[in-house]
Amino acid sequence: MGLKFPIYLDHAATTPCDPRVVEAMLPFFTERYGNPGSRNHRFGWEAEEGVDTARQQVAALIGSDEKEVVFTSGATESNNIAIKGAAYMYERAPAGSGRPRGHIISAIHEHKAVLDPCKRLQKEGFDVTFLEPGSDGLITAEMVRGAMREDTILVTIMWANNEIGTINEIREIGALCHEREVIFHTDATQWVGKMPTDVGKDNVDLLSMSGHKIYGPKGVGALYVRRRKPRVRLQSLVDGGGQERGFRSGTLNVPGIVGLGKAAEIALQEMEQDGRRLLAMRTRLENAVTAALDVVQVNGHREKRLPQITNISFGFVEGESLMMAVKEIACSSGSACTSASLEPSYVLKALGVGDELAHSSLRLSLGRWTTDEQVDYAAEAIVKSVKKLRELSPLYDMHKEGIDLSKVEWAHH
Repeated sequence: MGLKFPIYLDHAATTPCDPRVVEAMLPFFTERYGNPGSRNHRFGWEAEEGVDTARQQVAALIGSDEKEVVFTSGATESNNIAIKGAAYMYERAPAGSGRPRGHIISAIHEHKAVLDPCKRLQKEGFDVTFLEPGSDGLITAEMVRGAMREDTILVTIMWANNEIGTINEIREIGALCHEREVIFHTDATQWVGKMPTDVGKDNVDLLSMSGHKIYGPKGVGALYVRRRKPRVRLQSLVDGGGQERGFRSGTLNVPGIVGLGKAAEIALQEMEQDGRRLLAMRTRLENAVTAALDVVQVNGHREKRLPQITNISFGFVEGESLMMAVKEIACSSGSACTSASLEPSYVLKALGVGDELAHSSLRLSLGRWTTDEQVDYAAEAIVKSVKKLRELSPLYDMHKEGIDLSKVEWAHH
């Protein structure tokens, strides 16, 4: 079978909807179209049954009780409900009292859907500490311990980074939070459905996830809210009919929820074999690129990272030119939410990667239907493009001649 172009290697941005998911959703658009809140006729009961099944499927994927699953419009909303909802519920001092309302710990290379709610809370009188990772991108329990204060009320650290795939010490951070009676939230958008999750053993109190990252539909997600030891309470951000235990009012997106449930069920069944296959392909891709080129670096932790994401920086190449040169490969130069800006990736800068190198980085993320043939083609195309672009770079010539460019003094005219 011949290759089809463009080749999609941007699964960390979004995934195609699995045909099995679409099939499960279809009846809820045209046949079982009731409102799950309509308790007095069959249409309502059928819709409610669809939602209940999805709740069980999501709970099974993350190792929770189904009563702990709250449906939302996606991980961004889940993050907002978790972070703001917990901050308002557990604040230590009232707004306007002149004292900090509470202390929150996060990290500087979180997704914007965590950073921006934290910054909003800062403006509202909460203190936020943003931890800085080492060059491997890892946030450890020790870093969190070092930032803890008497008035710490919430820690929010992502399970795995969306740009570099690095996996943080979630279980250990959660254990520390429980020891100190601090609420622990994790944005698990890239993790859930790809790696085994057990919110109980992993000491997680609040977890955000999204349908469209696990071959489900866009516009639907879930928030796990722990009910026991500790029972987590949140202040709701949306008021209305009290749906979803009052955490998230509004008529439920039944077809979307059914799709999310089906996607969760498939992810649980196929996770192990998918993971093995993706790791083998990622290794194949990285080896092909690093064997053929010098001055390249794979960003993030060597071992502790997701099998499906690789982020590679290429020295002596201009980032935009590289993206143009490999336009038959759909990939990204940062997270999908920030690639519209021409700033180098703030995640790579947080790791200490210089502006030039951060600009010339590609994030390639593999998925359920990625083939070895596609990976080999992508590796070859990237290598060819980098070599071609370096032929135009006088700096690369100087580097090959052994000149240390960091010691060169450039004359300004």
